Amino acid sequence: MSDGRTESGGEPVTAAVLVIGDEILSGRTKDRNIGYIAEYLTNIGVDLREARVVPDVVEEIADAVNALRARYTYVFTTGGIGPTHDDITADGVAHAFGLPVIHHPRAVEILTAYLGDRLNEARLRMARMPEGAELIENAVSKAPGWRIGNVHVMAGIPSVMQAMLDAIAPTLKTGQKMLSVTVEGRGLKEGDVGGPLTEIQTAHPGVMIGSYPRFDGKRFTTALVVRSRDAALMAAAQADVEALVARLQAEIED
Repeated sequence: MSDGRTESGGEPVTAAVLVIGDEILSGRTKDRNIGYIAEYLTNIGVDLREARVVPDVVEEIADAVNALRARYTYVFTTGGIGPTHDDITADGVAHAFGLPVIHHPRAVEILTAYLGDRLNEARLRMARMPEGAELIENAVSKAPGWRIGNVHVMAGIPSVMQAMLDAIAPTLKTGQKMLSVTVEGRGLKEGDVGGPLTEIQTAHPGVMIGSYPRFDGKRFTTALVVRSRDAALMAAAQADVEALVARLQAEIED
């Protein structure tokens, strides 16, 4: 890993998030990390392309890690690195890389200094990781995350995950940031804009246009989001979208 953030020369830097935990799949715990990571990465020029959720099963964790790390520049996992028997992310990631699981010496030192006499066998599990892993600082609760290859393993607790992501960010290479602008189509349904919006999208191949409908109980609004890495291309598409919205709104008022 580099010591500072570097630009990727125009090539997109991509990422995936892998959320690990039975509690997410059962609905007992509501995920609060995917959206945060997505926005964070977008802001530093990394494209989040995929998010998955897998149970606490070693083979399923390993299969997902191997699929994602081969496809994307970075993989970020959350969950499963705590002190209980079902915290098996270390085992799953180690299995994916074909590595043994060890108690990382520096992680043991950090936990010993922080916990003192409270460091028992259960808490010592938080020092388990694949041999060769590098630690990720945890400024909140000290128990470190870790990275192996292009896989970054973080806690599931949002505040801890966010601190770890802050520690990771300076080591990541980044691409050109994705720009975006939103045009509010008040009073418009997706069906109103769908046809002409397709024509605008075709006319602007360097731009991505998405439509997102909302209903406030009285009327529909469709937000049209224009995205591009090129400010001039985005502005040209935005002008066409704004003209479309103005024309359709005028027709409704008539």
